[in-house]
Amino acid sequence: MSRPCDGAIGILSRGILGIRHLQVLLGENVVRVSYARRTAEGLTGVAAWGRRPTARKARDFARTRGVERMLCLEDGFLRSVHPGASSPTCSLVVDDLGIYYDATSPSRLEAMITAPLSVEEDARAMQLMDRWRAAGVSKYNYAPDPVRLPDAPYVLVVDQTAKDASVQYGMADADSFRQMLDAASRLYPGCRVVVKEHPEVKLGRKQGYVGALLDRGEYPDALRLQDDVHVVPLLRQATAVFVVTSQVGFEALLHGKPVHTFGMPFYAGWGLTRDALQTPARRTPVSLAQLAFAALVRYTRYVSPHTGQRCEAEDAIDYLALQRRTRQQLPAHVHAIGFSRWKRPILRQFLQGHTVQFHRRERTIPAQATVLRWGRAQLLGANAGWSVVTVEDGFLRSVGLGAQLVRPVSWVFDDAGIYYDATQPSTLERLLTETQFDTVTLGRAARLRKSIVRAGITKYNVGGGAWQRPAHSREVVLVVGQVESDASLRYGAPGIRTNRALLEAVRREAPHAYIVYKPHPDVMAGLRGSRESELGLGVLCDELVPDYPMHQLIESVDKLHVLTSLAGFEALLRGKPVTTHGMPFYAGWGLTDDRCTNPRRQRALTMDALVAGALILYPRYVSRDAGAGFASPEQVIADLLAWKRERPGAGGQLLRRFMQPLLRRWAGPAAKVTASPSPD
Repeated sequence: MSRPCDGAIGILSRGILGIRHLQVLLGENVVRVSYARRTAEGLTGVAAWGRRPTARKARDFARTRGVERMLCLEDGFLRSVHPGASSPTCSLVVDDLGIYYDATSPSRLEAMITAPLSVEEDARAMQLMDRWRAAGVSKYNYAPDPVRLPDAPYVLVVDQTAKDASVQYGMADADSFRQMLDAASRLYPGCRVVVKEHPEVKLGRKQGYVGALLDRGEYPDALRLQDDVHVVPLLRQATAVFVVTSQVGFEALLHGKPVHTFGMPFYAGWGLTRDALQTPARRTPVSLAQLAFAALVRYTRYVSPHTGQRCEAEDAIDYLALQRRTRQQLPAHVHAIGFSRWKRPILRQFLQGHTVQFHRRERTIPAQATVLRWGRAQLLGANAGWSVVTVEDGFLRSVGLGAQLVRPVSWVFDDAGIYYDATQPSTLERLLTETQFDTVTLGRAARLRKSIVRAGITKYNVGGGAWQRPAHSREVVLVVGQVESDASLRYGAPGIRTNRALLEAVRREAPHAYIVYKPHPDVMAGLRGSRESELGLGVLCDELVPDYPMHQLIESVDKLHVLTSLAGFEALLRGKPVTTHGMPFYAGWGLTDDRCTNPRRQRALTMDALVAGALILYPRYVSRDAGAGFASPEQVIADLLAWKRERPGAGGQLLRRFMQPLLRRWAGPAAKVTASPSPD
């Protein structure tokens, strides 16, 4: 926050000052002011919230101190997941003339709506509306979809809360809602009237206009929807939509629905709606593209909750669509078993929008529950009608090892199996087998792959230094070791399962190659397995390279041999030939030279299709700033790259090594189940 002499927007409200990224959204410095301040020195303007009573005080403050520039702030039309300050906002509107919902005077939005569009702006507006519809977003995006929609054709009538400022300043009153109900029945006699009430009415926090009429027994044929459900499915199926001033009317226009208004909201009076009130003379017919572009692009300002930087409307749509889509993948309430103490808060971060109950014993889990388990933990009571979801690390995990309790940024939630278990199908295998990857998704995957390679990102992003390839012209083969107790070998390596056997097989196949062997970092850190045994394998290779970064080794060699290690996938990303001696998730699709076969995998995939399935569709990602919600893989790559740059030095590593036994003792055990070690 700036000092008064810096030149800043003055704000009296503590609530406004609490808005995250406020200065970014305003594009100017912000300073708190009070009535005790006698002059306007250092102020370039004063901002207040809409038409609230506190806004009048701010206007009085500005007028009496000679500040001419007065800004009205309000939430944008695409705000957040949840309402309220607890959910990071994506948008803010800033109006220097009025405010959009006050039809009694001009606003900056009105001026923007009348401005013509260029060819490029018109095309962007059309694409933006398509994106809005496909994403299924609304102003708020937390509520579940309706369990069931009305079977018969219906018109949707939208109630609002009593004393809503948009009703008062939208030239409407309580009688407007009665007129709306009467018109809905009269104009669409063959349709059921479905009333969508405001969710705060059912909670008892506020009273609704239409709800008050229905409470008195009026309009008995109307179907009353009091549950807090997402409005988009209701809009998609409605024959027409009736509103007074609700933003739902604007969203209905974006969905191509006939909209009847009984107040004067910002989107009425432009020839796009059927209006009960006389249109203000300053509003003349415009196209829907003009309205949408003005409201969503020109008028509203957006910020990314992940980066805290300004972004575009399209970015905000994608962000909120991701939050909603990920939250809908599991039931609202889930049960978890097999999670150690340190994993439990992490699981909650990956289950935003859900409640989770942890169990140490199976007998406490109710029948028909959705049960999340860590890895291949054996559930003896899985025949109790449970829906079992297996949770594991994703393929872009962290900067540091999971065995060192370094927080992950990606986990996978698999309701069919798990990606490293080749003995049965998994959700990832199904995605790779059945998905028809379109050009947009494949293009995104190609860009993602290139960004990973360019950033030098791998699963753990550990190691240091730069390995030098030998000067001779012999073929250089990298062999990647694993923790031999890993579940990925038990379930994904039907033949050889030891690092010694792998090295011996590679030497037989390539007797003249220069073989470089990289042990697993967990083993070399003394966290799992036998460090001494791994060092002893140096006699079977030409060079043992324990500490170098995986991406640098891959880029320096000619080919890789692995059992099931993720390093094989990371090598494919970098265009290196890979031979698999087990059956990892990336084998069997025509991209690797495989020593084992899987009869379920008959489809030939491109590299970008594999990337789309494994890195875009399968995992869920959480930003390092967990409060920012779910993240895209692109955002996680940026997070990992920043994380690598700020990586602690040797002193921090020594401290972690000293504290590791204490941390691991605190973290476990997880539960009374038979657990398998996590895969490489």
